[in-house]
Amino acid sequence: MKKISIIFALLLSFMLVLAACGKDDKADKNKKTDNKTAEKTENDLLAKVKDDGKILIGTEGTYPPFTFHDTNGNLTGFDVDLAEEVAKRIGVKAEFKETQWDAMFAGLDAKRFDMIANEVGIRPDRQEKYDFSDPYITSAAVLVTNKSNTKVKSFEDIKGLNSAQSLTSNYGDMAKKYGANLVGVDGFQQAVELLAQNRVDVTINDKIAYLDYTKQKPDAPIKIVATGEDASSSGFMFRKKSDTLVDSVNKALKDMVDDGTYKKISEKWFGVDVLK
Repeated sequence: MKKISIIFALLLSFMLVLAACGKDDKADKNKKTDNKTAEKTENDLLAKVKDDGKILIGTEGTYPPFTFHDTNGNLTGFDVDLAEEVAKRIGVKAEFKETQWDAMFAGLDAKRFDMIANEVGIRPDRQEKYDFSDPYITSAAVLVTNKSNTKVKSFEDIKGLNSAQSLTSNYGDMAKKYGANLVGVDGFQQAVELLAQNRVDVTINDKIAYLDYTKQKPDAPIKIVATGEDASSSGFMFRKKSDTLVDSVNKALKDMVDDGTYKKISEKWFGVDVLK
């Protein structure tokens, strides 16, 4: 009887060990599955965005008509409308994170947002570090002065003059190239305010932004004195290796062009198709 009890005890211990091993194996398997899911999400930004149910978008909020606040304080603009429509077609919500232009790229690097929608010019030095969507707008640079200025007639005339610019923008680089002294501003509206007060001599900026501003404020004391020869294209900007999300955004943009949604948004803000 004693021997049977010993045997029974040994069998019970063996069964408990097997059960514990089974639980450990199951826990290890679940852990590996979780790790694989996390790794997949990390390598597939589209999957992460869809899992979160939202796409985080960096934007300035001070650059009409592309991204700004209306009279009710709501974020709006051409880039905002486009980004919201893209997000809708991907199947997620657009959540905007407003930040100053000069801090925006660092915010993308730090993964504070998944993409930038802020009229970012597509140029080779940026393409080395970032991914871009297909272009969604094309425009030319213009040189703007106060209406009372009769001395500045070309880009070459701005050497040694004060130019109001976002310091890391294409237009800031252009002003620097022509020898101007840069005066940092947060956006086009602030640049125009300084121009109107004769606190700066010029600003180089986007022709579309100028046309929109003068449409809203036809009495603004500013004028275009020169237009750049080369038109520039802008797109949504992403961190490198965001291929799946970029592809999905590009498909959404193409579908918007094909079904007329893009043209409708463009005409709402500019009266013309600004992709052409």
